[in-house]
Amino acid sequence: MLIINIETARRFILGKQGLWPGRRWRGIQGTEQAMRAMEYLQLDPLQIIARSQDIKLYGRVLDYTPGLWEEVTYQQRNFFDWGGWLAVRPMDELPHWRVLMRRERDGVADTDTRIHKMGHDHAEAVAEMRAILRERGTVSNRDFKMATRTRTQSYRGRKDSSLALYYLWRTGEVMTHHREKFERVYALTETIAPAHLIHESDEDEVTRFLIKKEISFSGLARLNRTSDSWQRGMPSSKANQIFEVMLADGDIMAVQVEGWKHVQYALGSDVQILSDLNAGRAPQAWAPLATTTTEEVVFLAPLDPVSARGRAKVLFGFDYVWEVYKPEDKRKYGYYTLPILWGDRLVARFDSKLDRTTNTFVILGFWLEDEALGKDEAFAAALAGGFARFVTFLGASKLDGEAIGEPLLRHRIADALKHR
Repeated sequence: MLIINIETARRFILGKQGLWPGRRWRGIQGTEQAMRAMEYLQLDPLQIIARSQDIKLYGRVLDYTPGLWEEVTYQQRNFFDWGGWLAVRPMDELPHWRVLMRRERDGVADTDTRIHKMGHDHAEAVAEMRAILRERGTVSNRDFKMATRTRTQSYRGRKDSSLALYYLWRTGEVMTHHREKFERVYALTETIAPAHLIHESDEDEVTRFLIKKEISFSGLARLNRTSDSWQRGMPSSKANQIFEVMLADGDIMAVQVEGWKHVQYALGSDVQILSDLNAGRAPQAWAPLATTTTEEVVFLAPLDPVSARGRAKVLFGFDYVWEVYKPEDKRKYGYYTLPILWGDRLVARFDSKLDRTTNTFVILGFWLEDEALGKDEAFAAALAGGFARFVTFLGASKLDGEAIGEPLLRHRIADALKHR
């Protein structure tokens, strides 16, 4: 078993996700490379300053502009979106995911059996939507007015047509053709996916794929049954047997992080990277194209896998909760607070909004973990560079930083914006 310290674990997880030691991809080609390295690009419809998926990619890709992920997904067809846990996945993985789609259609144990029930309860609407898609080519939920449909009380929609389309999407008969204001426009799978990918992989191969996918996404993973993909629809005894074979063959390896209670698992192919990091060396393949995160901070999206769902506390000792769903009087920081990555640590956070009337990026609140950073010249320069890049990414014309209480930080940011 490989034993590593917390610093190595932190850098490994950040590096696997493309966040450390700096951006190593550029432009639209780099967007595809980053999305593949991330394994899943989780999607979220909220657009307070920018959507979460775009903020994730801004932190990993030089010259990233909002919406590039949609171009490589829906125009180039290199990816597709799917799942109750909505994420973009590489198109060449489709045969593996089609096994899970079929399991959801059949209502197999350990899948979302609500999908099977949805198809059964709305069978007439499903057949109708299938026929309409064959006739029209593309269809969206907005094409059907409530007055002409049967009202439902589902968590997935209020019209039988929306549930039928969602069912066809979850079970693999249709895919997302493109999005309009983030809403899916559907088309039959055979009109979107390459014909050679519209088949199912071997069941055991799918289990191996899901195990490796989950580990690669996390960098270091416990592999418990609450994971999105681990063991879905596969009897646990069979999955555990395959897991043990993979461990024995070196496809995956056990890792103990000093101070962590539970054993983690990493890909066997990452053993050299972990060894290099343990020795204080960053892999050459991770070399940044421009600034490092020490030279320029990066702002993390609310759903970034390195910090979301309690991981910020484990990895960085940074207590972060996305407060968007909390009542206003229960929020400690703000509605859309973003963590700030400096080097390999989370050192601050800020809440903000984009005033679209004046095209001003407004800082609503700013909090340092260590007050001494407010007088740190190196941090001030890194923070200023980060805000200058972020304002450009947002397409804002100016920044209102009056809520930043530290004069040094506020002044450095203002100077950087003058010269961007």
